[in-house]
Amino acid sequence: MTTSYRTTAPFGTSGTTRTAAPRPAAAARPARWAADAVAMLREGARLRLDHTPRSLSRVDGVIDGIRHEHPPYAAVESALRGLGAYAGEVIVRETGAEWWATGGDPWVRTPDGRLWDPIDEARHRFAGDGSLRLLCREATGSRAA
Repeated sequence: MTTSYRTTAPFGTSGTTRTAAPRPAAAARPARWAADAVAMLREGARLRLDHTPRSLSRVDGVIDGIRHEHPPYAAVESALRGLGAYAGEVIVRETGAEWWATGGDPWVRTPDGRLWDPIDEARHRFAGDGSLRLLCREATGSRAA
């Protein structure tokens, strides 16, 4: 199965990141969604997520388990949003990326200027095509994920 990632080419970036600056306002909602997803999995499934790229294999597995139960999308929409936001938080922590609000769901912009949509990738995983682990690997340029 071939997975395509939704990214854009770099634009107007100097390649530098701010390490001490406060998080942008666009990060508030996805950070909250991610925290809720971590709490849900810790309390409901006794699964601990540590915000590392390797933890995204477990998140992909959780989404696969949900899909195999055949729930209606509306019943799992907020859980998928939270799991996608968690993947975005992993990318943010690994690369120094920032969340960007684009009118709809927020996206992650890595320091090289590329935009990533981990929330949509979680939806694609639920549909049977996509991987948060591979999205993170691509976004971070890492083989560790």
